Amino acid sequence: MSDNIVGLAAVIMIFGIPMAAMYTFYRVRKLPDLPEGARSRRFGILLTAGAIGYMATFALIARVEPDAWMAAAFGIIPLALGLGFFVDSALIRKDLHA
Repeated sequence: MSDNIVGLAAVIMIFGIPMAAMYTFYRVRKLPDLPEGARSRRFGILLTAGAIGYMATFALIARVEPDAWMAAAFGIIPLALGLGFFVDSALIRKDLHA
């Protein structure tokens, strides 16, 4: 019985993954283009939130394994990028209002 389930799962994945990819591509193409300021703000939010989550995760791991602080330090890179996108968004908004 388990061999049948494995085969069924393989067939579903073979046909399902390309169908999901095509559907996603179609939906993304239909999305409206965002203005440059909104795009910068979105990237800033995503990078900053991801960096904070990454750093928090390794800070929790560092309670058990002190060497994990080195890995947490690498979260500064996306954090700085996210803050840069926030600055870019603010500068674009300032230029539009001027």
